[in-house]
Amino acid sequence: MEVNVNGTNERRFDKVRTAFENLWSDIEVGAALCVYEHGVPVIDLWGGFHDQDMSSPWQANSLVNVYSTTKGMAAIAIAILVDEQKLDYDAPVADYWPEFAQAGKADVTIAQLLSHQAGLCGVDTKLEVEDLYDWEKMIRLLEQQTPMWPLGTGAGYHAVTWGYLPGELVRRVTGMTLGEFFNQRVAVPLQADCYIGLPESEFARCASLIGPNRARKTSVDPGRSAADNPIEPIQKPKMSALYAASLLNPSISPFKHACSDVWRKAEIAASNGHASARGISKIYAAMALGGELDGTKILSRATLDKANEIEVEGIEDKVLGGKIRRARGFILNTDHAYGPNLKAFGHAGAGGSLGFADPVTGIGFAYLMNQMQSDNSQLPRSQRLVNALYDCLT
Repeated sequence: MEVNVNGTNERRFDKVRTAFENLWSDIEVGAALCVYEHGVPVIDLWGGFHDQDMSSPWQANSLVNVYSTTKGMAAIAIAILVDEQKLDYDAPVADYWPEFAQAGKADVTIAQLLSHQAGLCGVDTKLEVEDLYDWEKMIRLLEQQTPMWPLGTGAGYHAVTWGYLPGELVRRVTGMTLGEFFNQRVAVPLQADCYIGLPESEFARCASLIGPNRARKTSVDPGRSAADNPIEPIQKPKMSALYAASLLNPSISPFKHACSDVWRKAEIAASNGHASARGISKIYAAMALGGELDGTKILSRATLDKANEIEVEGIEDKVLGGKIRRARGFILNTDHAYGPNLKAFGHAGAGGSLGFADPVTGIGFAYLMNQMQSDNSQLPRSQRLVNALYDCLT
């Protein structure tokens, strides 16, 4: 499919623009890419359409649901409270949220909670999507839930439940929801187009997600993709016994649920942030520079370093399978997902969105799209862009 790619890039990043344009020879429908380098935007591209019918063009300020890319934004909010000494990564969660101590969870620290070690990847109660909008119900269920593995015996991805955990901590120590706090302390100061809980006034800017099962047949040859990548293409994850608890209770439809008004308004910091590529890249641009951009300080470099201390490394994720490397809310760079530098950190979202900071090169990166990845054996579209970017930087 041919589309007009709009926006600008410095000429030295023409290879990245070409890689972005080539995504529409695969399954891309609508997407945006924004990259900051040392606090300056050097790539700002967008193209395609908001909808599967290709009737509404993607705009410079289009928003889209970014699923778990939201987790990186929530990790920043928690780091701000650590910076202000209102939270301590090493303290038990129950110090701030006493009811959390139920069912054997008294010793879980905030660091363990944020790094998916708490065993709360799901709840035993059968959930409907509508339950996710009932904050008090979800908090009570998580308080009462017995961990699905003993503390200290591993980590497993908390796909949806993770959002309620830092969210309740923020509420306990500030009286605000995480979305309100993030807006006041991160998005507004940086003038970054990113929301956890989208105002109705912004709905018209939203692209509609398109599920993997509705993708156009890919025209990308798997062999060519592998040859273009310095590492092997991503493989399908091994599904553990905990997978259904984490990702299928409830089962969330990309269009029916995640494009609904009630989903967009909700504040589920694990999975329903809405943003533009400009917004997320600008936030990570500040993180790449130690927590400050253009004189606006979000948090200290020392606390950002604390947020990126390794909590889990070299073990297999109990939910997704595959080796993991996690800090305190952020995913740490693994297999060149964020380029060659191990100090890079960020988070990806289901279907393909990605945001990260690379403090070595001063990069703040965001790629957002509405067509979810359809074939996990293919090289992810985000990886093609990251590879092209770092080729231009070397």
